[in-house]
Amino acid sequence: MNGGLMKKLNKKRWLFIITIGLGTLLNPLNSSMISVAVTRMQADFALTFIHASWLISIFYLASAAGQPVMGKLSDMFGAKRLFLTGLTLVAFASLLAPFSPNFPILLACRALQAIGSSTLFPSGMSMIRTHITEGQGRALAILSIFASTSAAFGPSIGGFFIHSWDWQAIFIINFPFIIVSFVLAMFILPAKNEKVVIKQIDLLGICLFILSITSFILFLLSLEEGNIRWWTLFICIATAVLFYRFEAKHHAPFMDVNRLRKDTKETFVYVQFTGINLIYYCYFFGFPIFMQQALAYNEAKTGVLMLALAGFGVIIAPLAGSLIDKVGSKLPALIGIGLLVIGTGLLLTYHESSPIGWLLIIMSVLGASNGFNNISMQTALYENVRPENTGQASGLFQTSRYMGAILSSSLLGVTLNDQVNHETLHLLAIICFVFSVFVFFMTLKLPGKLMSKARS
Repeated sequence: MNGGLMKKLNKKRWLFIITIGLGTLLNPLNSSMISVAVTRMQADFALTFIHASWLISIFYLASAAGQPVMGKLSDMFGAKRLFLTGLTLVAFASLLAPFSPNFPILLACRALQAIGSSTLFPSGMSMIRTHITEGQGRALAILSIFASTSAAFGPSIGGFFIHSWDWQAIFIINFPFIIVSFVLAMFILPAKNEKVVIKQIDLLGICLFILSITSFILFLLSLEEGNIRWWTLFICIATAVLFYRFEAKHHAPFMDVNRLRKDTKETFVYVQFTGINLIYYCYFFGFPIFMQQALAYNEAKTGVLMLALAGFGVIIAPLAGSLIDKVGSKLPALIGIGLLVIGTGLLLTYHESSPIGWLLIIMSVLGASNGFNNISMQTALYENVRPENTGQASGLFQTSRYMGAILSSSLLGVTLNDQVNHETLHLLAIICFVFSVFVFFMTLKLPGKLMSKARS
């Protein structure tokens, strides 16, 4: 192939990945920046902390319910069309939020922001899988860096702009990413002409799914609050049963439950990824609490130290992507879960007399595990999903992440509720160690060989 043509194709490939990356970073960026803005918003709207915390919960809730729905619509009506629609929704919500006259309007803006940004990941993954047939692992690694970096630096970015202006800045900061991604998407992303037929949309199935997943998340959130809403669990079970029976008989279902029941490999990945994120987010949310309450570190020092956890995931991601391209997903997945087991075990050796450097080493091991786990589990999923189902599968994959995060919040509420010290940190580590060993044995059952033939 001509050298000039090869260079042109590589340049377009990079622009293609960057365009999608700038869109997909909006969800983790906005889910993390809010953490430093809650106190200001609580004061401005005269809220209790429980009410203010819904600024975080509503984003997780809308994202968990919205990802599979938007992924399905992406599969049906074209990934580029949904990608541009998602950017438009985020822009509209980010423009309206700073002028919210009351708290319910602000919550609605956060929900719309979550739904819009939830459209970007599944539609982006669909285009990556369709148009990048070689080196998908490296492409996924780059997108993982976009997401991990935005999540890691979100609180720092938000804190800087809030200090310089006010909480409204965390919405305005989205616009540079939205504008660049939208302009590039118009010219770079390939269009797929699909005739939109509203009758094709399984509206009842979508409504039942949203109701079931939302009621389940509300139940989990009530466990953390201490006032358990059992009625939400009843609604969850009832709507889940109705959803399954309806989808099993529907000729064009929103979710092919018959396929998921017969081919359990895809479902297996979702369950495993939920477990991985349950463990990881216990540390992601738990370490800052421990550092501030047990070690008496301020917010700035805690934020810097947390880079050991998030930063190592960013560093490891490209290496994990290259390894996946060479040997497949199973070995990198085992390495990732193995590091999670080791890091959790090492946490039991951290005591009052241990230097902070030892905790940073442990956090680095746990961060490295996340770099392997995200990409290897995505690849394992796509190895068992047909290309035409990529959008919805990517959405369900992200829902698994949010379910793990919400479950971790409930576990933290139980273990760190009364007091935070080295003993309660060890209790959390013991519980996470049991989960991590269980997930490791699940990983051994992943399809595929440990050393598959190198990919071309």
